[in-house]
Amino acid sequence: MKIGLIAMSGVRVRTKELAELGVTLPGFVRRGKVIASLPSLGLLTIAGMTPPEHDVHYLEIAELQVSTGLPDFDLVGISSLSAQIDEAYDIADRYRARGSRVVMGGLHVSMLPEEALEHADAVVTGGAEGVWPQVVRDAEAGRLRPRYSGARDRVFELPLYAQPRFELLAGREYNRVTIQTSRGCPRACEFCAASLRITDRYNQKPVALVMDELREARRWFKQPFFELADDNTFLNRAWSREFLTELRRENIHWFTETDVSIADDPALCDLLADSGCRQVLIGFESPGATEIAGIDPANWKSRQAPRYRRVIDILQSRGVSVNGCFILGLDAHTTDVFPAVLEFVKTSGLAEVQFTVLTPFPGTPLHQRLKREGRLLFDRFWDRCTLFDVNYRPARMSVEQLESGLRWLFAEAYSGKATRDRLRGFARQAGRATRWSPREVTARQEPRPNVR
Repeated sequence: MKIGLIAMSGVRVRTKELAELGVTLPGFVRRGKVIASLPSLGLLTIAGMTPPEHDVHYLEIAELQVSTGLPDFDLVGISSLSAQIDEAYDIADRYRARGSRVVMGGLHVSMLPEEALEHADAVVTGGAEGVWPQVVRDAEAGRLRPRYSGARDRVFELPLYAQPRFELLAGREYNRVTIQTSRGCPRACEFCAASLRITDRYNQKPVALVMDELREARRWFKQPFFELADDNTFLNRAWSREFLTELRRENIHWFTETDVSIADDPALCDLLADSGCRQVLIGFESPGATEIAGIDPANWKSRQAPRYRRVIDILQSRGVSVNGCFILGLDAHTTDVFPAVLEFVKTSGLAEVQFTVLTPFPGTPLHQRLKREGRLLFDRFWDRCTLFDVNYRPARMSVEQLESGLRWLFAEAYSGKATRDRLRGFARQAGRATRWSPREVTARQEPRPNVR
């Protein structure tokens, strides 16, 4: 069969005022370009699971939007997050009208499979490990079942594991190339749309397999910047030390997401810096402990808040910049949170910052709770699940106050001067002020690979 795997990318903010503001802010535009240009690692992995006798093609949705017509495929696989699921459904409907069989998967489809089945011949819930080869066989034989459930554990062990087909990216430019070292996060924050929703436990990929993937990806890109597609990379300390020791030999630059616990081990932080890590993203959520009480079952994040500044210093003094993430509109937040967050960003020395609005993604405990409390603004708001559009009534401020506060923070923190000041501050903290200009710091964090 000729199989087309279609990746959805390029999420757009729906709120007009924020969209118009965002395109003028250097810091926000730079981050948006990085996020929008990530390839779909899930679809590349599915390509790796596909029996070799089939002809597999990887396409970005933008390639279809500029095309004069849809390419012909016998079988189409589509994966999408909530924000673009309606566009994904449109593509699925168009392909089914042409006689192609369509299979849909991903986080949104896993949470709402019956909705997706209105547009697809079959859906895969959970990961595709353990079921995709069967899906392909059934499609070829003309007997697709409506639903397939992927493995929820041991996904990085044979026979479930498959190496992503990075060669399908050849000829395209991406800011970053993604690999995955783990799946899931035991913190289980109420708002998290990934975490343990599609897996039963935290799955860690063996270091040898990660290194094989990294070296395979390097065959197709010249000096790629790697992003680890993990929810929380360094929970297993023994694995982390082995992994970072191996990375030191590779001479690469890379980025990942983790939590503040990495700063508990200074020797591990030294390894992190030596391995070529240029930035870690950490979800601080809010500067104060009381504001984030109860967002995870064990109240773990609230207990960590008093040491946020120390964590930033431990990492950035080693030359690893911290991208601090803050969620606006938590139940404890009043309008006082906006100047408080900005003050923390300025005084903590954070090199980079990301602001998002609390978002009740379908299937999350947050969505279920806000629905019970009658606080959702819409029954169906998937195209507004962008992390920047307000879809609920906050507890201690109005919708308008949350939106205007978010716009104010964007204007203050993402201006050219504020962005340059953060980068200069990081360069000084890392002890490289005489060698790294702000422009060089940005280039080291976000290089564009030259694709062969």
